[in-house]
Amino acid sequence: MLSIFQKKYFLVDLLEGFTDFHNHLLPGIDDGANSAEDSIAMIKKFNEFGVTNIVASPHVMGEFYPNTPDTILPALDKVKKNLPHGNSIKAAGEYMMDQYLIDQLEKDNVLNVTENYVLVEMSYFQAPINLAEILFKIQNTNLKPILAHPERYTFYHDSGLDKYKDLKTRGCDFQLNMLSLTPHYGTGIQKKAFQLLENGMIDFISSDAHRMEHLEKIGNIKLKKKQLNLLEPIIEKSKALFR
Repeated sequence: MLSIFQKKYFLVDLLEGFTDFHNHLLPGIDDGANSAEDSIAMIKKFNEFGVTNIVASPHVMGEFYPNTPDTILPALDKVKKNLPHGNSIKAAGEYMMDQYLIDQLEKDNVLNVTENYVLVEMSYFQAPINLAEILFKIQNTNLKPILAHPERYTFYHDSGLDKYKDLKTRGCDFQLNMLSLTPHYGTGIQKKAFQLLENGMIDFISSDAHRMEHLEKIGNIKLKKKQLNLLEPIIEKSKALFR
C-alpha cells in the first residue's frame, strides 16, 4: 500500500559546498548583524549547513545605507579577525537600483558578487522609473545584474509572468530567497516563488539572512520531492558561480 504521507527533505541537506552570496552579516552597516560577535555566530550556523564560503552583501542605497568600499571593507575586517578556521568570506553589496548606484558605477566603486555579477534590488513599492536606463548602465560596465528576491516585488504579481519575462530580456538573472519557499514573507510571495521556479525563471538561490532567527528558520525548511527536484539544479548553478 502506498503511504498517504509524502517524504519530506531538508533544504540544508543540499547545501554542502554552497556559497551564500546574499546575506547581511557584516556588523553595524545596515539592518543586519549588530556586532562582529553576531556575525561570527551566524557564520557558525551556516557551518552547520555545510556552508563555509560567504559573500557578504550589505545594503547599498543612497537614502538609507550609502555604503561604499570605505564602509564595507572595514566591517569585513572586523569579521575576518575572528573567522572560524576553514571558512572564507569576501564582501560585495546588495545595490538598490537608484541614482546612487549609477554614481558608484561611474566611479568604478561597486563591489561585485563575482568578477562579472552584481547583486541588485528594487524598492518593494515600485520599480524605478528609469529601470531600463539603470540596467543598461550596469551592462555597459561589463557586469551582469542578479536581481535579488524577484518573488518579493508584489507590484509585479498581478501581471503573471509578463514583467518578469521583460526583466529577463533586459539581462537580469533572478535570485530566490530561501525563506520565500515558506510563508515567512507571506503566502502570496511563497506562491510566486514556486511559480517562478516551475517556469524555469530562477537562476540562483541564497539566504538573505539578516539575523540568527532567519538561519534557524532556513534550517527547518522541508521540501517535497517535486520541490526538491525544482531546486537541485538552482543550487548546483549557484555553487558553480564560485568554482
